[in-house]
Amino acid sequence: MVGSASARAENLRGLWSLDYGRLNVNHGSFGGTPRAVLAEQARWRDRMEAGTTYFMADELPAALRSAAGVLAGHVGARADDLVFVDNATAGINAILASLDLQPGDEILLHSHIYGAVLKTAQHAAARSGAVITSAELPFPYPMSGSIVEAFAAAITPRTRIAVVDHITSPSALILPLPELAALFRDAGVQLLVDGAHGPGNVPLDLAKLGADYYVGNCHKWLMSPKGAGFLWAGPQHQPRLHPTTISHGYGSGFAAEFDWTGTRDFSAALAVPAAIAFHNELGGAALMRANRELAWEAAQVLARRWRMPIAASPEFFAAMTLVRTPLPCPETDAYGDALRARLRALGADSPLIRLDGGLWIRLSAQAYNRIEDYEKLAELVPRLAEEI
Repeated sequence: MVGSASARAENLRGLWSLDYGRLNVNHGSFGGTPRAVLAEQARWRDRMEAGTTYFMADELPAALRSAAGVLAGHVGARADDLVFVDNATAGINAILASLDLQPGDEILLHSHIYGAVLKTAQHAAARSGAVITSAELPFPYPMSGSIVEAFAAAITPRTRIAVVDHITSPSALILPLPELAALFRDAGVQLLVDGAHGPGNVPLDLAKLGADYYVGNCHKWLMSPKGAGFLWAGPQHQPRLHPTTISHGYGSGFAAEFDWTGTRDFSAALAVPAAIAFHNELGGAALMRANRELAWEAAQVLARRWRMPIAASPEFFAAMTLVRTPLPCPETDAYGDALRARLRALGADSPLIRLDGGLWIRLSAQAYNRIEDYEKLAELVPRLAEEI
């Protein structure tokens, strides 16, 4: 089984422009766009440059809505409820900036929140007088029930909105969204899901999820060009939602406002249907299962080699996993960043995360990866310990 999976990865590697002289085991950070999708992006750019005014005025509006419709179908949503943004962080900025937060209102985050999202919440709180609160996620070895209990304990009568990851960035944990959506709905708290790692990694049905807002990236697990994210919002929230850049669409409705925020290169969003087609050609749901299985196998390889724990049981992971390293835990994130830079200098890249008093490594698995990649990574990380 392992041999056949590695052989398949070898056969697929030419579909990307990756430098395989280095270990590419960090698809979760910035993705990897296949050659065919880049070619589709180039085709859209050529159409734009063949007649910029004709394209922007006559072709783009319908083309953008068509691409949004393809993406909406893929994530279980109506096209009218979904708009493109540059990335998930841009979507979260737009949502928090559109809320009428009052002094003392609470924005509920959690202990594994993505750093850029934390800063966005801090900015929104500083401008409005709102307060940031946080749920302490159980870690390591969480249970779904204990995660829900942690959020329940953090809700107060002043909680206005909760920002919850679909899959956490530092710890790669899939959070129990259906249960959390029910919790916040019953409490009268709006739920904003940061789905940066969701699309193309786990099945999505946004219409049934029960969230108020969902933002996602297409450049990660759907493998679109960089600069293609999306914002989905329930119809009841759309009249109050505005992009962070106000332009000619202001006052014309949700989609009109977000579809045009000024002159820019729209080719990344327009290439999303090609990325979805590529994802489906590699198996769609079967690809997601294969990536999940490889990520878990990779975690086991490192855990056995280093005699260190995996952060959670397999049901909490998709195409990313988290293993504690044998490295001493640095006292600061800056030192951790220096260790990661040194790991890149050795020819590998995987995030090194400080959590629970230990230094953990986040693994990613995509169709071009082989189990041999992680075996090599298992040899490189202890070299950092020797250098320390």
